Amino acid sequence: MAVLDLSEFSAALPAYAPVVGLDLGERTIGVAVSDTTRTVASPMETIRKTKFTDDAKRLFKLMESRGAVAIVIGLPVNMDGTEGTRCQSNRAFARNLLRLRDLPIVFWDERMSTMAVNRMLIEEMDVTRARRAEVVDKAAAAWILQGVLERLRGL
Repeated sequence: MAVLDLSEFSAALPAYAPVVGLDLGERTIGVAVSDTTRTVASPMETIRKTKFTDDAKRLFKLMESRGAVAIVIGLPVNMDGTEGTRCQSNRAFARNLLRLRDLPIVFWDERMSTMAVNRMLIEEMDVTRARRAEVVDKAAAAWILQGVLERLRGL
């Protein structure tokens, strides 16, 4: 496969198979997974980055444990719509994953996802700062994935 646009991504997905969402940070990878009907995204795990091959192995193991068939990667577009070095890094991560495994990948604009998740954790759930640090990456991945799931329902 390759990095696809959303309609190609949708067409490449088999029925009733989960999708994984990723929030790629400098030191961590937040991972979320959808249900088999691709209705709800749930936070799954935060991978502490080490080496790419080890990180990819852990990601693929998580995907296999849930039967996930595709990946949504958050793309940290600047507020003015331009792409900076973090976008380039996320695109390189996707290219490297595709060298290891042939699967559908799509990017999703993640502007403000971490900020929105932090606000939700503080205002709505009253989560402590220490606990937020533990869950924010995988919660941001779920936020990103949920955006794609909602958009897919409209296609």
